[in-house]
Amino acid sequence: MIPGYDKVHNRFKLNGLHFDHEDLKEVAYSLIKEGEPHEKITGNFLIDWLNTKDYIEVKTSGSTGKPKLIRLQKQAMVNSAIATGDYFGLQPGDTALDCLPSHYIAGKMMLVRAMVLGLEIDLVEPSAHPIFDYEKHYDFSAMVPLQLKHVLKYTYNIKTIIVGGSKVPQPLLEQIKTCDSSFFETYGMTETVTHVAVRKLLSKTSKGEKYFNAIPNVSFTQDERQCLVITASNLVEKPLITNDIVDLKSETSFQLFGRYDNVINSGGVKLFPEQIEDKLQSVINERFIIAGEADETLGERLVVIVENPKNSAESIANNIKQVKGLTKFEVPKQVYTVDKFVETVSGKIQRSKTIALVLG
Repeated sequence: MIPGYDKVHNRFKLNGLHFDHEDLKEVAYSLIKEGEPHEKITGNFLIDWLNTKDYIEVKTSGSTGKPKLIRLQKQAMVNSAIATGDYFGLQPGDTALDCLPSHYIAGKMMLVRAMVLGLEIDLVEPSAHPIFDYEKHYDFSAMVPLQLKHVLKYTYNIKTIIVGGSKVPQPLLEQIKTCDSSFFETYGMTETVTHVAVRKLLSKTSKGEKYFNAIPNVSFTQDERQCLVITASNLVEKPLITNDIVDLKSETSFQLFGRYDNVINSGGVKLFPEQIEDKLQSVINERFIIAGEADETLGERLVVIVENPKNSAESIANNIKQVKGLTKFEVPKQVYTVDKFVETVSGKIQRSKTIALVLG
């Protein structure tokens, strides 16, 4: 029997203490009244979750457009929590570390998973460098790549870590290979109540995967653009058409190529910026974007935009030419630099606005 959103699991603990539905309301009020800024946000979410409404309002990240407020059904969030629990084998009494802000869906869902699945969850301040009890065993945690980069050497006591919010950069993937935990890159969005698919990353204890695999009760198809279509009736009412071009291996697995609206057509050759960016991670230390610039001969020519680089544009161009596995079409024709990328409030790069800022 699937639990309702108005139930709090009797094994749920928050920072080591057991709370039922009514107790949790008092905790929420206390956090709002006396807590640190991030705790007030958590308190506000708990109040919203524990009220009688069957939905909550959540802000999208705004990384691919203007941030907007959408309604998510609380029961869909419960269903997502159960699917994640089933996929990762989470059991009542398992321990979880929450270092994500409760502003956005990922942080909210860490709390929902704990309340629904009966996890013992510890909340710490959601900073770029989370500080937690490095000697305590945790069964599950979720981080963004920047957080994982800063605390990777302290994750030896965390059994499973899911990483999302932005693409995991190649240097971090290389570091993960030397670690003992199990790491999973996630695919999803606010509209799908966080992740609908995960991809295991290569580590000392896990074999890496090329394809993203669906969580329970989720399936995939493609539209005429080869973009992913998500069917998840437990999470969203209608199939969700994305702008993500994929290679569909089966109805439950896919390889992600890049966004349809980012594809560059250079002299009749379709280029995926995200794939080229992966190849260039080893020679560009700063944040950078692959973009298409209008060109009379090619239609679009490939360029790279680097944020506040230490090396000269000429030096960066020379380093790129040494990259193995880069086809002649994937070598940028020009290196541009900019002091600061345009970002969302959560620190994600706004690609289209940054490109417009540099290329006009």
